[in-house]
Amino acid sequence: MPRYAQLVMGPAGSGKSTYCSTMLQHCEALGRAVQVVNLDPAAELFSYPVMADIRELIEVNDVMEDDSLRFGPNGGLVFCMEYFANNFNWLEESLGHVEDDYILFDCPGQIELYTHLPVMKQLVEQLQQWEFRVCGVFLVDSQFMVESFKFISGILAALSAMISLEIPQINIMTKMDLLSKKAKKEIEKYLDPDMYSMIEDSTNILKSKRFKKLTKSICGLVCILLFN
Repeated sequence: MPRYAQLVMGPAGSGKSTYCSTMLQHCEALGRAVQVVNLDPAAELFSYPVMADIRELIEVNDVMEDDSLRFGPNGGLVFCMEYFANNFNWLEESLGHVEDDYILFDCPGQIELYTHLPVMKQLVEQLQQWEFRVCGVFLVDSQFMVESFKFISGILAALSAMISLEIPQINIMTKMDLLSKKAKKEIEKYLDPDMYSMIEDSTNILKSKRFKKLTKSICGLVCILLFN
C-alpha cells in the first residue's frame, strides 16, 4: 500500500511549523493518523511531537562550531542537508514500514534548497522509491504579499520549488488573521489575478514595458490559497 507525504516548504517565518501543528490537531480530531518529521537542522522548539528529527543525525550548531569546517549559518545548513542526502538510510529507519502513513515533512526555509541544489529533489525521488505519494505545500506570509511586486516575488519562489521538485504543489498565503480588514480585501485580488489591474497597480514602481510583459506571463502560472 502506498504512503503519503507533504513537503511543507516556504521562507523562514512563513508558518511551516504552525501549519504542521494545526494539520496534526485537525487530523487527530478526524481520527486520522498523521506524523510529522522535522527536516530543519536549525529548528529550536516544536509545539507537537515529531516522528523523526534530523537534529538526531546532524545539527547546524555542531557544524558551525567545527573549526575544521568554518561554516556560517547558511553554509552550515547546506552542509547538514547534503549530509542528510548521503544518509537517507537514517530516514528510512525512522519512518519504518507501517502502511497507510500520512507524513508531514517540516522543511528548511533556505530558497537555494529548492532552486540550484539537488537535495530536496533527491529526497522526493527517494520517498517515491519507498512508495510515497508526495505533494508540496508552499507557504508565503500574507503580510508580505499585499503589494503587486511582493506578490510576484512570492510566486516566483513558489514556482521555483514547483519546477525543481516536479510534484503536485499547493501554494498558501498564511497568517491571514493578522491582516487588517482593508488588507484582506486588497489581497483577494491575488487569488485569481487580473494581470491588467496588477500591472496598473505597479505602474509607479515597474517602469519597463518588457518587465510588465514578463510579469503578465509569470503571474498566471501559480494560484494561491488563503490560510489563517
